[in-house]
Amino acid sequence: MSKLMDAQTPAPAARRGVDWRMVFAFPNPVNEYSARITAALVVLLSAVTFLTGFGWGLAVIAAGFWLRVLFGPRISPLAQLSIKVLTPWLGRTRLVPGPPKRFAQGIGAAVSTAAALLLAAGAAPAAWVLLAVLIVAASLEAFAGFCLGCTIFGFLQRRGLIPEDVCEACNNISLRRP
Repeated sequence: MSKLMDAQTPAPAARRGVDWRMVFAFPNPVNEYSARITAALVVLLSAVTFLTGFGWGLAVIAAGFWLRVLFGPRISPLAQLSIKVLTPWLGRTRLVPGPPKRFAQGIGAAVSTAAALLLAAGAAPAAWVLLAVLIVAASLEAFAGFCLGCTIFGFLQRRGLIPEDVCEACNNISLRRP
């Protein structure tokens, strides 16, 4: 009788409705070229916002970062354009660990949100300074392949502030691809 009950009992995943880990999943590994193209699109949107002074652009930039950090590239318009259109057109792939890229998106979300809030609070000069910092960091990623957020992630991981198991490939040089 026990075996019959076990066979009829659905698996834990089948009993549950939504697998929240999948909703908030971030790809690992990530195509570095897609990340760089997304960064270039952030630079473009940020530069237009900076040059025109349109504050709503800060909210759009912040929303994009939050979409990418929370849900990965699945529902971010800039990431979708990068992954589905521009990267295939480029035809290049270089896989890098995902956790540092997500961390970098989180820094972008924090900086762009702070800029939007500062602008809303009437501190426009501080908001534009933060946007300029964001443009520099995204430009480094887009045009030089240097991810400032990934570098900070590695620094924090080496100091033990980010557990080693968060990114095995970040710790173990033998797991990195050439």
